[in-house]
Amino acid sequence: MQIPKGKKIYFASDNHLGAPTKEASYPREKRFVAWLDEIKHDAAVIFLMGDLFDFWFEYKTVVPKGFTRTLGKLAEISDSGIPIHYFVGNHDLWMDGYFQEELNIPVYHKPKEFVFNNKTFFIGHGDGLGPYDKGYKRMKKVFTNPVFKWLFRWLHPDIGVGIAQYLSVKNKLISGDDDATFLGEENEWLVQYAKRKLEDKHRDYFIFGHRHLPMNIDLGNNSSYLNIGDWIQYFTYGVFDGEQLELKTYELNTDK
Repeated sequence: MQIPKGKKIYFASDNHLGAPTKEASYPREKRFVAWLDEIKHDAAVIFLMGDLFDFWFEYKTVVPKGFTRTLGKLAEISDSGIPIHYFVGNHDLWMDGYFQEELNIPVYHKPKEFVFNNKTFFIGHGDGLGPYDKGYKRMKKVFTNPVFKWLFRWLHPDIGVGIAQYLSVKNKLISGDDDATFLGEENEWLVQYAKRKLEDKHRDYFIFGHRHLPMNIDLGNNSSYLNIGDWIQYFTYGVFDGEQLELKTYELNTDK
C-alpha cells in the first residue's frame, strides 16, 4: 500500500481501560478519544496494538459494559472509511467477532506483516513472543483452551466478568505488569525475537506493545524495533509519515 501524500499511519497500545476501576480510567479514556478525534483528519490507517481494555470477554449476546466513548469514536472513524486494525493482547484475547461485526475492524490473534511505501512492518501485541515470558505462555495455553473458554462462558456475566476484572488488576501473571525498566538488549525478549526473525527475512520495522515501555532500538541492517509504550504512564504512540517512523507523546489540550 502506498500512503497518500499528507496522510500517516498511527499506532497505539496498552490503554487498559477499566483499570484499576472504570472511574479511575475515565480521564485516560477521555485523552485517548481526544487523540483519535485529532488523528482522524490525516490518518491513512490506525493500528491498535492490544490491551485496549483491561479485560474483555465476548459471550454469545453480551460484551462488557462501558467504554461507550471509545467504541463510538472507533465506529465513527471506521464508518468514515479509515481502516483500523486490532491486535489482541493478553487482557483482551477473548475477542470473538464483536469488533468485526459491529465496527468493521479486523482482529488478529497473531503478528502480521504489512507493507507501506515499500517498507515492511511486522506488527503484533508482543505477548508470548521470544525466549522468555514463560509464565504467561503457560497461562495463555489455559486461557485459550476451548474447554476453559466453554466453562467460563457458562458463568453468569456478572460473576465471570467480576472475577476476571479482579484477577486482571491483581495478578501480575495475568496482567503482564512487568517493571517498566529497560533491561538491556540482551534481556529484552522482544528485541531478541526481532533479531531471530531477521535471520529468516528482512523487515524494516518490528512494532509491538505489551512491555508498556516506549523503546526505539536499532537492530542493524536498516531494521528497527519499536515498543509503543502505553496510555497509563507515557501516553505514547507511533506515527509513520511515509518516510520515517517515530514515537511521540500525546498531550491533551485542556483549552478545548
